Amino acid sequence: MTEGGQASSTIRVLLADDETLLRDALSALLTLQDGLEVVATAANGDEAVAAIAKWQPDVAVLDLQMPGRDGIGVVEAVIAAGGATRCIIVTSHGRPGYLRKALATGARAFLPKTTSARLLADVIRQVHAGQRYVDPELSAEAIAAGDSPLTPREADVLELAAGGAAIDEIAQRASLSPGTVRNYLSSASAKLGAANRHEAVEAARLRGWI
Repeated sequence: MTEGGQASSTIRVLLADDETLLRDALSALLTLQDGLEVVATAANGDEAVAAIAKWQPDVAVLDLQMPGRDGIGVVEAVIAAGGATRCIIVTSHGRPGYLRKALATGARAFLPKTTSARLLADVIRQVHAGQRYVDPELSAEAIAAGDSPLTPREADVLELAAGGAAIDEIAQRASLSPGTVRNYLSSASAKLGAANRHEAVEAARLRGWI
């Protein structure tokens, strides 16, 4: 509360990024922006979920790829808990598939890490005011890529296969049976016109679907 009992107009922000130097630098830069206060930071998705529950920030700025729960997973947790915190995803991996998934999950903005601190501050204000923001270049790429023919589960399994993991490892990580994993990979390959899962991974990545 401000003097006189009026509510403060300061926007309370949480930052989550596993890169300490980037997280600290961004925190310092946003603190210099009018009307913004960084109330908490987190080094991974699980810490972000806990910090959001504790601090109830107005806006959370989340790195897409973090250890454990990723940025989209944090958005899912916030939405599931009925929290009022509005989430922004920032990423160095702006593939259309990630953009579509983030927005479908409930993220209010999606932008690259090359964004300036001033623009990010403006986006935070927009999101706090109930608006949405998608980086124009990433939006154009998503439109050009078209809709993915893959189901969410096929895309997840194909993403796990991207690192060259064996079927049994993919099955364990996805909590599926090896046979089900093979079926998903076969289906994904057929939809993408690929001869095998390696070609399927490349085709899906080229179009930004994983």
